Amino acid sequence: MAKKALCIGINNYPGTHMDLQGCVNDANDWAGVLAERGFKVSKLLDDQATKAAMMDAMATLIGKGAKGDTLVITFSGHGTYQPDTDGDEADGLDEALCPYDLQTKGEALTDDEIRELFLARKAGVRIVLLSDSCHSGTVTRAAKAEKDADTRPRFMPMGNWLPEKLLPKNRAGKVATTMVGATGATPFFGAYSNKLGDLLISGCKEGPNNFSYDAKIKGRYNGAFTYYALKALGSMKEGATYADWHKAIAKYLPSASYPQAPQIVGSAGARKGKIFE
Repeated sequence: MAKKALCIGINNYPGTHMDLQGCVNDANDWAGVLAERGFKVSKLLDDQATKAAMMDAMATLIGKGAKGDTLVITFSGHGTYQPDTDGDEADGLDEALCPYDLQTKGEALTDDEIRELFLARKAGVRIVLLSDSCHSGTVTRAAKAEKDADTRPRFMPMGNWLPEKLLPKNRAGKVATTMVGATGATPFFGAYSNKLGDLLISGCKEGPNNFSYDAKIKGRYNGAFTYYALKALGSMKEGATYADWHKAIAKYLPSASYPQAPQIVGSAGARKGKIFE
């Protein structure tokens, strides 16, 4: 029974004018903790995390998983959404992760594509997903900043990367200046399987006006969720469950600077599983 992990962190988004600062630190921090807990870890940081590389790394991790293995995927970076092209989204929008070459290549990693990657799993493979990014509506909510706090949402509006011809249009046929925010879930939710015992912990609730924030805490950049999730993890007693961990994180978030409420999704059995076992 192997333990393997893939940690992705992207600060640099060329051409979008929306670079982040804490995502590479997040990936390195998750990788360090997971290695200490016996995981064989691979990482994709900044320009390593192109869409093609992300898909290949996920496919390799999942495809090589065998019955009884525990696989962990962490993603820190921008989330976005784009017009749905196959009609499977009630709100007309596909949720997506933003790779390094989002703007230069013009393609996000959509929930549909992630779902296809996860369908290759073998029976008995457990997957834990940790997502520190936004998958919500137009950025309209600002956090009340404390001293030295950075409150940049990890959300990439469509207009920052999609060509104009692909952007949603209004009734006059012109690019819409406003639109209802996506109501869907993180891209990982589409791949998550309750039946197979998966677990998803994300930095914020789903839906409009819920964001994961890039944070500067004690002079160092991190995702607010990642920072407090790892702080809470350090205080967990031996044998603690994912439900225990989520409850401990909730003591820190939401806060005045980071009004985000981390979410845990999984069956009762998955929530009662021992952390990273």
